[in-house]
Amino acid sequence: MSSESSDDYHLDSDIAANVETSRIEQEMEQSYIDYAMSVIAGRALPDVRDGLKP
Repeated sequence: MSSESSDDYHLDSDIAANVETSRIEQEMEQSYIDYAMSVIAGRALPDVRDGLKP
């Protein structure tokens, strides 16, 4: 059981080493733009799989 705790600790420290800090305003703006472009592409552009319906 102690080896599992040790493995969890190493996993957590590996994840923590890869965490990047960013400003919430910048992250929300970029995420919203990415989401909006995905919605536009998914809803507005015709797709041959559904008979080219918008």
